[in-house]
Amino acid sequence: MAILEAPIQEPKHIRNYIGGEWVESSGEHREVVNPATGGTIAHAPQSTDEEVGRAVQAATEAFPAWRQTPPVARARLLFRLKELMEEAFERASRIQTQEHGKTIDESRGESRRGIENVEVSCGVPSLMQGAYAQDVASGIDEWLAPTPLGVYGVIAPFNFPWMIPLWSAPYAVATGNCVVVKPSDEVPLSQDLVAELVEEAGFPPGVWNVVHGGASSASALLDHPDVVGITFVGSTPIGRDVIYKRCGETGKRVIAQCGAKNFLTVMPDCDIDRTIAAMMTSFFGNAGQRCLAAANCVVVGDDRFYKDFVGRVVDRTSRIRLGYGLDESVQMGPLRDAGKKANVVRYIDAGIREGAKLLLDGREPALVGDYPDTCFLGPTIFEGVDPGSTIGAEEIFGPVMSVMRAADLDEALRITNRNPYGNGHSIFTQDGRAAREFAYNVESGNVGINIGITAPMAFFPFGGMKDSFFGVLHTQGADAIRFFTESKVVIQRWF
Repeated sequence: MAILEAPIQEPKHIRNYIGGEWVESSGEHREVVNPATGGTIAHAPQSTDEEVGRAVQAATEAFPAWRQTPPVARARLLFRLKELMEEAFERASRIQTQEHGKTIDESRGESRRGIENVEVSCGVPSLMQGAYAQDVASGIDEWLAPTPLGVYGVIAPFNFPWMIPLWSAPYAVATGNCVVVKPSDEVPLSQDLVAELVEEAGFPPGVWNVVHGGASSASALLDHPDVVGITFVGSTPIGRDVIYKRCGETGKRVIAQCGAKNFLTVMPDCDIDRTIAAMMTSFFGNAGQRCLAAANCVVVGDDRFYKDFVGRVVDRTSRIRLGYGLDESVQMGPLRDAGKKANVVRYIDAGIREGAKLLLDGREPALVGDYPDTCFLGPTIFEGVDPGSTIGAEEIFGPVMSVMRAADLDEALRITNRNPYGNGHSIFTQDGRAAREFAYNVESGNVGINIGITAPMAFFPFGGMKDSFFGVLHTQGADAIRFFTESKVVIQRWF
């Protein structure tokens, strides 16, 4: 493919996929803009409550027959879906870059992680096995059967339009449930493609539905009495105060994976070159729009180590190339939209007001190529940041690094654990004892040892603690299988 070859050449009119059919929405349509070029690439519907209800009804009607479909038969359809996703790999990746702004390498990584979840869900004949025991009492046998529950809603964010719905939907349908996926209305094209591939794979009508829309469409899923559970990824205020609360009020199962303020601790014995390389992708990959992005860098060591390390970080960061992510030479793309850029700029301004020292200012970035700077913001680095300050404590969701100092590992852990979030904290060290102490004591659902982005593989759960997660079970792997089923226990005696 040519460097800037884009699969979306003309604005696409997005329709809902309900009951195996492509359905026009009567709701208003939102313009979807490529954040790098400023060009319109799609018009996506704001589906009505009635249309969301129609999708739930289609899923409800499909559930009995799908539940009775043998797990091996369900797995064969998932194998077919995975095959089709592999064939569409590059197309899917380029669509992600067009609608979100991330670089093509980041999009390819997202495509791979999404496909891996489909791949793991193909193992459902083994993953969904129950348990059996004879003679639990005289003449009595007992067994446990993991049982699907019905219709689940999947409410997805803007930052990973392909991957995040695939943390949930494949496991839901693999275990015999039906799903209604509601992508972010900012990035509808990736899940539109997934729906095309689901249809081509031959899933029965109503098993996998995609309905587009904003907050009102999400509310319709939350309130629908036939939806038994919700998975959500998004901000903590929405996840805690809306999703988790309303699921509790209506008796729905819920996974709410929320915001983050991730700390990266650097010990003086780290491998400096590899640590800095990992920091570049952790702090600035996806333009910082990642719930596992590092936000605060806590440096342990004397003045000489600190000054040398931070100087090298600033130098390396200043050479990151910004531009349109379809250009293979670009290392960082734009923020998703102008509003998100403005919000990050407000945080940068707050950091200056609060007395942090600005080492690298990304507010006037140089771009590779002739593109509008509407959504572009360069990497920004502060030092002398108070952990309790605005930029030290709150989630920024942009390419901003806040550097802090700690006298030792104990202080670094205290600084990290005082923050209310617990999503993905990391340490860089060559000392096994320090690594173990960090992993044991840090309050984080995902922990990195010399890893900048603590993203679990699809066969492990995607963890989260404190204000980063609300629920009991997580997406991915065995946790997902358990979330999408209930344990039916049968106790049997024959006379």
